[in-house]
Amino acid sequence: MESEYKKAKERYLDRLSESVTAPRRYSTVSDLPIKECYFPDDIEGKDYLSDIGFPGEYPFTRGIHTTGYRGKIWTMRQFAGFGTPEDTNRRFKYLLSKGQTGLSVAFDLPTLMGWDADAEMSRGEVGICGVSVSSLLDMEILFKDIPLDKVSTSMTINSPAAMIFAFYLAVAKKQGLKLDLLSGTLQNDILKEYIAQKEFIFPPRPSMRIIVDMIEFCKNETPKWNPISISGYHIREAGSTAVQELAFTLADGFAYIEACLERGMDIDSFAPRLSFFFNSHLDFFEEIAKFRAARRIYARRMKEVYKAKNPRSWWLRFHSQTAGCTLTAQQPENNIVRTAYQALAAVLGGTQSLHTNSMDETLALPSEKAVKIALRTQQMLAFETGVINTVDPLGGSYFIEKLTDEMEEGAEKIFSEIDALGGVIPAIEAGYFQKEIANSAYRYQLQLESKEKIIVGVNEYVDPDENVDIPILRISPEVEIEQKNGWLSSGTAEIKKK
Repeated sequence: MESEYKKAKERYLDRLSESVTAPRRYSTVSDLPIKECYFPDDIEGKDYLSDIGFPGEYPFTRGIHTTGYRGKIWTMRQFAGFGTPEDTNRRFKYLLSKGQTGLSVAFDLPTLMGWDADAEMSRGEVGICGVSVSSLLDMEILFKDIPLDKVSTSMTINSPAAMIFAFYLAVAKKQGLKLDLLSGTLQNDILKEYIAQKEFIFPPRPSMRIIVDMIEFCKNETPKWNPISISGYHIREAGSTAVQELAFTLADGFAYIEACLERGMDIDSFAPRLSFFFNSHLDFFEEIAKFRAARRIYARRMKEVYKAKNPRSWWLRFHSQTAGCTLTAQQPENNIVRTAYQALAAVLGGTQSLHTNSMDETLALPSEKAVKIALRTQQMLAFETGVINTVDPLGGSYFIEKLTDEMEEGAEKIFSEIDALGGVIPAIEAGYFQKEIANSAYRYQLQLESKEKIIVGVNEYVDPDENVDIPILRISPEVEIEQKNGWLSSGTAEIKKK
């Protein structure tokens, strides 16, 4: 039987070589080389139970839940925030009325940097890239008439996370709620700020101490709350490859775990509430393999290195967002299609929650029309495509399993490089992450300029007579005036034609 297979494979390869008239190099978006075809011997020697396993069983390559999405569909959590707290409160209610199942708060740059709306450094930025929150009153308005025990809330906040979370807890108490009823996630990932997003306030080591304090607090006071979402999204947006995103994100997660262990916390007392946040980029199969490799690497490290006993501590739970950096100002309607493919990759990769970008996000914050299309994209994916009907439909694919192995091998190589530098914080201080991301971004840009990689509407299939005519969300200057003066506005964001 084996010899018949080898002969048949050789015949196929002969036909394949004869059919290729103009050889070219095929690779993933991250530049991993891709073979013409994959075969059983590409995954020869794999042990099914220890390397792949069943869905819901160690090492969770095929997903952390036994029933997949047949048991529970992913949380549809659209990122939202702009203008005044009242503006964003209306957007939250709009999204919930359209079927969104979780809230996700985008804060403006002054809030992310710990500045009040009336600070000199905030001038010109108040409410522009997210909602402006300077006080407890702002937070009360933001969640007015939204019962916090009935909705899961994610907050993308890092450096001032402790203060913003304190506001949120105070609002919950004013609603008469017990803190142990609250569910949601703080991003609270300062390490990726030094690596990619650059919105940090304190140096790395004191910042780590604050985060460990918060993990310890949440463990005791808000047991349903995820105190940190270890984020690879911004690392990928900065220009990293998929393997770098995978490795850098998990390395950050392991650094937080080790800091908590040094504090004297038991691994199983906090690990089940750790969560992750990944980018779902354009290369469909590479992204699926990345998510599968992430679960397997994490499960093995948690069980074998950190000696976690609770199987839930072995779970890598993650939110995903489609890739903002792939959206184009040219032919913005094309972004609807890009987002749909990226969302499908996230779902087939086993995400627990998902944000789909809107077609206009490279031009402005999303309009109501654009964000509704983005949400409908998830709903059609869940209820019209059949992807929820069976658990891990791509499991066992020769290509997927081989690519998963290659992602894991690449990540392990990067872990060794970080360890050789003394760990994540010394590597940050040495500029290792920043240099690696810059080099990857430069290589990709060269590929775009040479047309080795194609972006439709940008470096190929360009429409020189294009006239972008979609609704654009404009933030009125009145937002900053009203926030600075503490007025309770009726909302000042407007939809205008570009």
